[in-house]
Amino acid sequence: MKIALDAMGGDFAPQAAVAGAVLAAQRLAGKAQVVLIGSEAEIRSLLFEHGPSATTLEVVPASQVIEMGEHPTKAFQQKQDSSIAVGYRLLHSGEVDAFCSAGNTGAMLVGAMFTVKAVPGVLRPAIANFVPKVGGGMGIMVDVGANADCKPEMLEQFGELGSLYAQYVLGIARPKVGLMSLGEEEGKGSAVTQAAHQLLKVNPHVHFIGNIEGRDLFNDKADVIVCDGFTGNVILKMAESMYDIMVARQLNDAYFEKLNYETVGGSPILGINDNAIIGHGVSTPLAICNMLMQGYQMAQSGIVDQIKDTFKS
Repeated sequence: MKIALDAMGGDFAPQAAVAGAVLAAQRLAGKAQVVLIGSEAEIRSLLFEHGPSATTLEVVPASQVIEMGEHPTKAFQQKQDSSIAVGYRLLHSGEVDAFCSAGNTGAMLVGAMFTVKAVPGVLRPAIANFVPKVGGGMGIMVDVGANADCKPEMLEQFGELGSLYAQYVLGIARPKVGLMSLGEEEGKGSAVTQAAHQLLKVNPHVHFIGNIEGRDLFNDKADVIVCDGFTGNVILKMAESMYDIMVARQLNDAYFEKLNYETVGGSPILGINDNAIIGHGVSTPLAICNMLMQGYQMAQSGIVDQIKDTFKS
């Protein structure tokens, strides 16, 4: 198995990316190989600094970089030798089993749609993120930024995608799916969420428990939280700010440490024909390492095949 990393992606690349790849390679020894994509000279120079064992990591050259501020579609089309474009070609050809990047989020989404494409039957792929539960374990929230405006049918599919991930990657036997709304009652929420509720209620692929409210985010009421990308992104950024405030005030708590983005490293794109993960732009070596470990877990779980089988029926 090979897990690829965009070594040029992120605010602290390539230094943080290479350091994180070396750490992940040590953890994955004997289970998977890490493949670094980007400026070969820069990457090999940094690998050399990490010692003889690091120099054995595979490097795939890419002469271009899609910068954070570039227009995603235009940059992806015009920079076909960028580390993101090369990474997706490797993924599409089957040369690697997962592709991770802390680079331009929009370009990662564009690359996913243009190269590996959506699973037939999936209306819109979504970005998922992880929600630590007060009672222990982890839940998942879908969508957190790919689709700001959603149709009811899209929210229904987010419930299916999140449920499959929770089952096959997080190991939750019968994931409880909740729809984020303004109240628990069936008739609460916007016209879109009310219609999505009716669809989820009769969907045989999910264990739908009804509407949930913002206060249910971290409790055990739902393992999968369904929302549009606008709402999900606001929730995600608010949770990250809670951790930042704790750190700034020097408050240490094991639970709130789980809100640190470094803990999971990245957000998987669900609903595409392969394994791709988007990392935080400010990713540290630890975050990069955990993103690569997550890529390994996704590839090992066969989650994409499970999604394909579900949407084929």
